[in-house]
Amino acid sequence: MIRSPLITVMVQAVRKAGRSLVRDFGEVENLQVSLKGPANFVSNADRKAERILHEELAKARPGFGFIMEESGEVDGTDDSHRWIIDPLDGTTNFLHGIPLFAISVGLARDGVPIAGVIYNPIADELYVAEKGAGAFLNERRIRVAARTRLADAVVCCGMPHMGRGGTDQFGREYAVLAPSVAGLRRTGSAATDLAWVAAGRFDGFWERNLSPWDMAAGIVLIREAGGYVSDLDDSDKMLAKGDIIAGNETIRRDLLAVLRKA
Repeated sequence: MIRSPLITVMVQAVRKAGRSLVRDFGEVENLQVSLKGPANFVSNADRKAERILHEELAKARPGFGFIMEESGEVDGTDDSHRWIIDPLDGTTNFLHGIPLFAISVGLARDGVPIAGVIYNPIADELYVAEKGAGAFLNERRIRVAARTRLADAVVCCGMPHMGRGGTDQFGREYAVLAPSVAGLRRTGSAATDLAWVAAGRFDGFWERNLSPWDMAAGIVLIREAGGYVSDLDDSDKMLAKGDIIAGNETIRRDLLAVLRKA
């Protein structure tokens, strides 16, 4: 496990926010049966977790700026460093009582992610990475999977849902890729998907129309786990373009080649 001051600060913040989410998640099942439903409650849980993260990180690094899903951008006196935060990635899962969601906190220096923490508080799985220091799941060093054939690979993807475009394009991509891989999966949490690629659970991942807070921490994790990450134009502009593809060197390359046929 990485013990640097930076990672220590990030871990303390996500664990505190995670305790809040676990308490709120315990109420979701009860709220499911109410006429009003749990939607407003979950929105409050999301905002509360973000407040905790903002307070903890601002206290530890008062000059750093923020990019947050709920509160937007907050400038700091240090123009080169920004926290990129998703307090609850997998909100729909949370809303339905599905225990698959994560807190994602990345730190970017001059626009380049240099540290990341992704935490599933239900499973108590803590993924951490810092540039040059490797990637870890709890106390264990992690590496991307070593498979090199798409036919052996389980690939995760983001599937467009109501209110988001891209359904036709995804349909074409699914049609060309599904016959080429061992399996396709969708978890509903991009941060989790990226963490699981870093840990070797998934061999590859791609998704479009993401936000920086969905990807920043996961980009560091995968690279420090020996993997490769790019946008779908094979460049390094994931945070700006909002699309991403990841895996080991061979799987990412071959996955990108198949998707381009769509």
